[in-house]
Amino acid sequence: MNWNGRAGGGGSELTALLIACDPRLSQQFQDSLPAAKTFQLLGELNSYPNPQTLEMRLNQYNPQAVLVDLSSDLETAAGVIQYLAGCGRDLHIVGLHSTNDSPAILRSLRAGASEFLHAPFDPQIQREAVTRLVRMRQGDAEAAQRREFAGNLIAVSSTKPGSGSSTIAVQTAFALGRLTGSRVLLADFDLMGGALGFYLKLESRYSLIDAMIHAESLDPENWGSLAEPHGGIDILPAPIQPENVEIDNARLSYVLDSMRHSYDWIVVDLPMIFQRISMIAASQADRIFLVTTSELPSLHLARKSVALLEQIGLPKERVQMLVNRISRWDGIGTADLEKLFNCPVYASLPNDYFPLHRAISLGQPLGSDGDLGKAIDAFAAKLANLNSPGGKRPAVDTGSHRSGVMSAAH
Repeated sequence: MNWNGRAGGGGSELTALLIACDPRLSQQFQDSLPAAKTFQLLGELNSYPNPQTLEMRLNQYNPQAVLVDLSSDLETAAGVIQYLAGCGRDLHIVGLHSTNDSPAILRSLRAGASEFLHAPFDPQIQREAVTRLVRMRQGDAEAAQRREFAGNLIAVSSTKPGSGSSTIAVQTAFALGRLTGSRVLLADFDLMGGALGFYLKLESRYSLIDAMIHAESLDPENWGSLAEPHGGIDILPAPIQPENVEIDNARLSYVLDSMRHSYDWIVVDLPMIFQRISMIAASQADRIFLVTTSELPSLHLARKSVALLEQIGLPKERVQMLVNRISRWDGIGTADLEKLFNCPVYASLPNDYFPLHRAISLGQPLGSDGDLGKAIDAFAAKLANLNSPGGKRPAVDTGSHRSGVMSAAH
């Protein structure tokens, strides 16, 4: 996609998929396009699609924008917008309405729409809206360019509850801090059931919710106040009380971008991959690790998870599997698992109950003397490329407020 040039002004139209249940609204909008020169329609859906149909059409057309009829059924349209906003694709979402309806504007924007247009679809207003969309995209591209020189963002998620993804995220963060000497942030994104703060016996006043509230003003010094130092790393726990909040894509992106510029390594502990916040965070991560066990239900969901991430357009090379609690008695080889998942297995981790139970009971990092500790260290070393010559990257000083963090282990 080429976002250079002035869209709508000199012929650089945005390719779009139109979802319009109201034939009159659809015709009004399409009649305005020759004069506006804002959108090039690749296809049209005459009813609100279910997620599977929508994914098929997105894969078929690969549009830059999706235009959604709000006037036929606002709540259903908002659900479609919310799905589009959280599906991990690089999309602009524009609400269409028969009138300049304020409640519809607010509802669509809160669901994740970027712009709102209403009949009679004035060409100049359309051009101004598309210009804003292009500027937004250019800003996103600049942010992505900045991320190339920022910290490594690792997302860890489960394919089934109880797979041990939180344990792996915690211990990997500790291992990265110990092995690399870098600044490491462990962030708990499970707003409904995150338990890292409880496991590590933290009494932090802040969580991801606070980071999102102050997203626009986050800088390295703010992270020194938001995150809790523990075990040689910084930790941003989940809220103490479960929070069923609607995730704002832009604010979450600001938070993730700020994390990258304040830390060398960020390990994000996500809820199940099928949840919206997991999809959003995974779409911006450098690596996505899906944790499964060798039990049949977990293997089945792992295969579905890989297919889901592929459907929403995440590059396959960024998605890898971690097989947890593996046993030599399971009788399943790595090659068999990779064929089952259609995805590489990055590491297999053994079941090592007693050392892990002791570490969790004490709220401390897992030692390197047990089988699981050694496997986690090997996983972290592989992530940090420490096994190759010159693999260890030096920590970059991003502010004096971080001094003393490495000595702050409880």
